[in-house]
Amino acid sequence: MKLTRRVRSILQIFVVFLVIFESGAYVAVTPRPHESFMELYALGATRSAYDYYPNNSTYIQVNETVRWYLGTVNEMGSIQLVDIRVRLGSPTTQAPNDTLATPSSAPLIAEYKRFILDNETWEMPFVWQILNFTKLSNGYSQLESLKINNVTYLLQDGPTCLVSTSCSFRFIIELWTWNVESAEYQIGWLSENEHRIAWLQLWFKPVPGVP
Repeated sequence: MKLTRRVRSILQIFVVFLVIFESGAYVAVTPRPHESFMELYALGATRSAYDYYPNNSTYIQVNETVRWYLGTVNEMGSIQLVDIRVRLGSPTTQAPNDTLATPSSAPLIAEYKRFILDNETWEMPFVWQILNFTKLSNGYSQLESLKINNVTYLLQDGPTCLVSTSCSFRFIIELWTWNVESAEYQIGWLSENEHRIAWLQLWFKPVPGVP
């Protein structure tokens, strides 16, 4: 009788270890679900998460050079055609809506497109200057032209601000991807039937009173 109990105990222990081993082997050989996502980021002049403005001041003089680096990371599991869109807005401009997955209402200034392989990072310089910031007769000032990566952009009906206020503007940067099914660009990307977006904003203040 004692031998029978010992045999049963040994068999039970063997079965437990067998189950643990098979479970571990299954986890080891079974690929984990791939979380599909993309990232969008901006770095300062030294390619770090600071030093975004000359002299660490958001007040930017006309013709003063500001250097940033914009980047995106593809973790979608496949090659992606991306479009980084740069908009210019004021404090009252509508920002992108994360819940509705809709873009900002700010006018588009520039865009940069490229194919990105899976698990690839694309980073590019974003060097800009204010070329013309004009006082208007109604007490407002208007941002009329910018230079971005050596290309001049004339801002038709550019954003305005009261001279008596801090007069802030912002770059709104959105990540768009190509939707194969609809054959058009969409803000953000689709992941497991969810529409997700990535965007960021960087503020600056033209120096008041510059002609």
